[in-house]
Amino acid sequence: MPLVNTTEMFKKAYEGGYAVGAFNVNNMEIVQGIVDACKEQNAPVILQCSAGARKYAKHAYLVKLVEAAIIDAPEIPIALHLDHGPDFETCKSCIDGGFTSVMIDGSHLSFEENIAVTKKVVDYAHERGVTVEGELGQLAGIEDDVNVSEENASYTDPSQVQEFVERTGVDSLAIAIGTSHGAFKFKPGQKPQLRFDILDEVSKRLPGFPIVLHGASSVMPDYVAIIRQYGGKMDDAIGIPEDMLRQAATSAVCKINIDSDLRLGLTAAVRKYLAENPTHFDPRQYLSPARAAIKDVVTHKLINVLGCAGKAN
Repeated sequence: MPLVNTTEMFKKAYEGGYAVGAFNVNNMEIVQGIVDACKEQNAPVILQCSAGARKYAKHAYLVKLVEAAIIDAPEIPIALHLDHGPDFETCKSCIDGGFTSVMIDGSHLSFEENIAVTKKVVDYAHERGVTVEGELGQLAGIEDDVNVSEENASYTDPSQVQEFVERTGVDSLAIAIGTSHGAFKFKPGQKPQLRFDILDEVSKRLPGFPIVLHGASSVMPDYVAIIRQYGGKMDDAIGIPEDMLRQAATSAVCKINIDSDLRLGLTAAVRKYLAENPTHFDPRQYLSPARAAIKDVVTHKLINVLGCAGKAN
């Protein structure tokens, strides 16, 4: 099966009451761990690359890794997505370079400026069979090139979503309802809470339209504990409760982004291995358990959060 865009994925997810996992990739072991889990669980998957990942690994390497995943797992649908495209030029580069889906993030712009840049990307992408995700509202937090303070974060205004979608032609919309980028999403003592009232209102105004949640890692406590045990400093790392994410996945949310939990699982495995095997220096030795940890994280998400296990066909 060749790379696919997200159109059919999201149609099935909306009708089936589940969400597709969008997992950020940076190297071979991460790609392999994600794809091994999705292949085993017969789940569709979106492999997404941030601007930071493209700087780190280079565009060509990432695309070829995903092409290798298609060969390794021809039975499952795989989309290659640009996460947080900062401008038209970056989106165009990815569209021309083999991506089947892109996100243009104009959430920091004025409403009219956001519409203008998003429509420009949509017009270029749709001519080439590529789907586009836009964003309204800003999530707080830090992740790669995304850095938004709590003061500048803002919930999505439901009164704007219909006009935005109609004027831009986007295929999906990322909204801000209380999720946050990074592993430190909430302050100690602060109760995590998603604004399901905003999600419900957006769904009413955009019936049948795919909604996306960014910053949706739960900051899995077991991996945080391992990192701390083996010398890491992860005080006050707090994520989104998984029951809230599962509730969102049963509604209009068709795509849930997960990055921090992958990083935590990989880092926990590497720290543990090196601490227990101080004489080892072969990267294959410590990256093998790291890859296995990625697979474990993704398997857990597919079954317990996204609900998309067994939905590849």
